[in-house]
Amino acid sequence: MTAATTPGHGPLSGVRVVELAGIGPGPFAAMLLADLGADVVRVDRPGGVALGVDPEYDVTNRNKRSVLVDLKAPDGPARVLDLVERADILIEGNRPGVAERLGVGPEPCHARNPRLVYGRMTGWGQDGPLAQRAGHDIAYIALTGTLGMIGSPDQPPPAPANLLGDYAGGSLYLVVGVLAALHHARAGGTGQVVDAAIVDGTAHLSAMIHGMLAAGGWQDRRAANLLDGGCPYYGTYETADGKHMAVGALEPRFYGEFVDLLGLADFADARRDWARWGELREAVAARFRSRTRDEWTDVFAGTDACVAPVLSLREAPHHPHLAARGTFTEHGGITQPAPAPRFSATPTSVRGGPALPGADTSDVARDWDVPRLVDDVEDADRGTPRRVLENPQ
Repeated sequence: MTAATTPGHGPLSGVRVVELAGIGPGPFAAMLLADLGADVVRVDRPGGVALGVDPEYDVTNRNKRSVLVDLKAPDGPARVLDLVERADILIEGNRPGVAERLGVGPEPCHARNPRLVYGRMTGWGQDGPLAQRAGHDIAYIALTGTLGMIGSPDQPPPAPANLLGDYAGGSLYLVVGVLAALHHARAGGTGQVVDAAIVDGTAHLSAMIHGMLAAGGWQDRRAANLLDGGCPYYGTYETADGKHMAVGALEPRFYGEFVDLLGLADFADARRDWARWGELREAVAARFRSRTRDEWTDVFAGTDACVAPVLSLREAPHHPHLAARGTFTEHGGITQPAPAPRFSATPTSVRGGPALPGADTSDVARDWDVPRLVDDVEDADRGTPRRVLENPQ
């Protein structure tokens, strides 16, 4: 099954994805597939989703199209199954059993389309004692041991936004899973269910640390190790203006350059001497507090000391390196990360802004040949259609 392709839309051009609207990792995973060129149709529900961002600013819905379907209406599941019949991948992020109760679980979907890859995004997974419990990113990473690795030993572990669990341990594993399953289906196999659980993915991210722990190279406590802030030449330091510098001078040559530029040549031999780490940390902290962040940025510019300024979200797009690479882009008046990674033969781009709920029903009905999606589309000249399907309430 392939959709109409448009050159320059990325390596997944021609792949069709149905996304059942949710929050967090599911929409981000679908955005990544859309960024890579897939034709992603988001099935929004009447009234939106809890904790949802204003649709006009929700960049996780960029490069997608949206239809509005009430799955609790008598014909709601049939409308979604019409899309499923023509799709390669479906993504849903409900608690286990909810999609089944709504009539769009794996069984009816595979009955309509045996080659469908059915991607399931949850925190706890499809089974296990906690599978039916509510949760969010912070609870999932807490159980995996990864949250307990972060922060100062005399403070509670900090909340690392929702990047570690929702997006790294969740979305990215879901995307890897559905693309692997799609490869299997297209190689002559059948569709299958991909169970992407944030607890599984986040635990998997810590594979190297578990190896170090088993080898005796990692202590099971915070800020006592090479990569968790315990090492004085791998961490962050405050500057004279209350901002911060990040240091990652792990290798001997980089460390040597680091202490030379700080004016701490007396500590050249302290790198592997744990007994001197406390003294080294105090000396480094004192030096960084003597100048502003921008002054230290100038000191380390063009060197291999592995030191960088800690920038804010608004500052980052203006950094010369990120600006030169186009790491961030602007579309529709919103500054946002550009699609990643990059491809030499099938470049990606931000092709459209956030999909507004129900705004693309007519186009999807035509392109996917699912005529019963459409009920009452407003005249395009009158603005974004809001009522596009039967039973929208």
